[in-house]
Amino acid sequence: MTEQHAHRFERGTDGPKVIVVGVDGSDSSLRAAAYAAGLARRQHALLAVVYVQPVLAAGAALGAPVADTTDEIAEDLMAQIREAAERLKGMFEVRWEFHTLRGDPFNGLVTAADELKADAVVVGASEQAGHRIVGSVAVRLVKAGRWPVTVVP
Repeated sequence: MTEQHAHRFERGTDGPKVIVVGVDGSDSSLRAAAYAAGLARRQHALLAVVYVQPVLAAGAALGAPVADTTDEIAEDLMAQIREAAERLKGMFEVRWEFHTLRGDPFNGLVTAADELKADAVVVGASEQAGHRIVGSVAVRLVKAGRWPVTVVP
């Protein structure tokens, strides 16, 4: 009987250490960030907030400065996250960092999760109707089967 008790589960030590959350400014991605922040706080994990700047095919932007626009989005998201962190400072201690990559959201999140050795990935549910046919980033991440994926509505 003593052998059975030798391998006791240690509460609170087996959770994720790095949680990646994808943000793009949509309401569902901001809800995902809030959910992931709560999870990171409870697990004492690092929260890696990832924004993947879209890269449009040549000519798709018709001369619009796409890189400048996506840089502005990244800066705006970073400002929103910093503002939220400052408001909650002291109440909720969460270690977090912000990462910006260029490319399509799925491959960008996969790259970030792999490089950061993520234990979990959190994303917002797609708000685009076309994703029901093609498949959303969330569904593709789940199908990749490399990390637990939480999809926040």
